[in-house]
Amino acid sequence: MEKLLLSEVLLVYITCPDESCARDLGRKVVEQRLAACANIVPRITSIYRWEGKLEEAREALLLLKTVDENLKDLQEWVKKNHPYRLPALVAYPAVGGLSEYLEWVKEGSRRRLI
Repeated sequence: MEKLLLSEVLLVYITCPDESCARDLGRKVVEQRLAACANIVPRITSIYRWEGKLEEAREALLLLKTVDENLKDLQEWVKKNHPYRLPALVAYPAVGGLSEYLEWVKEGSRRRLI
């Protein structure tokens, strides 16, 4: 696998209040080519500290596959469209994977002028 290819592909982790929200956000970012693919894990339990209190909540997990050149626009879009005041959004670089799949992610995330 080419090193350059791997450094371009990202897996982005976003928590959502429910599956419906994750589906809506995922569909919209894929439609806009901010990501090539969205996966939804419908039920997770999150335990975290928020405003000085220990919290536990049911959420859905949205996983996006994209490229690093889209990350800034994706972050801005999520901040504007996510219902949480401070959405959890973390991007992880791909450190391995099937080269044909990584190429597909790159192609599917390529933003074109309309």
